[in-house]
Order: sequence, then structure tokens, then C-alpha cells
Amino acid sequence: MVNAIVINNATANRATVIATRTESSEMGMMKAMMIDLLKTKLANGIAHFIFKKKDGSYREAWGTTQSNIANAKINGRGVSREMYATTAYFDVECGQWRSFRWENLIQVF
Repeated sequence: MVNAIVINNATANRATVIATRTESSEMGMMKAMMIDLLKTKLANGIAHFIFKKKDGSYREAWGTTQSNIANAKINGRGVSREMYATTAYFDVECGQWRSFRWENLIQVF
């Protein structure tokens, strides 16, 4: 029996960036797939996840990109966070946009 995983171009690109930053192709693919899961959860409601912050501490976050919540907070003048190898989300606890580096995602609940 052969097990196969089908990924899209965005996931493949994320996996490559993460693998380069972490020096691990396995970590790159695993985290890229976690990003896909998180993006789906963010788009469909409020997602709960943990990531490592720039200062090395860990952040437990509740966020969304769901249009009925986040659209009022979009100014439309920026460049997509994907261009910086990060994922943006609207933090429902503090009411502001935040982002994290792909390789720093720890867990999605």
C-alpha cells in the first residue's frame, strides 16, 4: 500500500521556506501542513493555537480571519504577510492584527 499526501503550491512554498529556516525538510512539511490547518480554522471562525514569539517566549492565541469579524479591521494598504513568510490573524483578545513566522507555529487546537 502507498500513502500519498497531495499538497498545493502555497503549501509546497511554505514547506520549502520552513525547511530552509529550520534545516529540516520533515519539519518544513509538518509545519506547512499545520499552517494549512490553521488557515482553514482562522477562515471559518476563531482558532486556538500556540506559537513561539520573536523574543523566545510562547504565545497562546485566539484569532480569526473570518470576514464578518476581521474585515472591519482591514485597511487594504499592506502587502500580504505571505510575502514575508508569516501568517497574519486578527487577535480577538486584544482586537488587533498580529502575525508569526511560519516555522514558529507550535500547536493548533
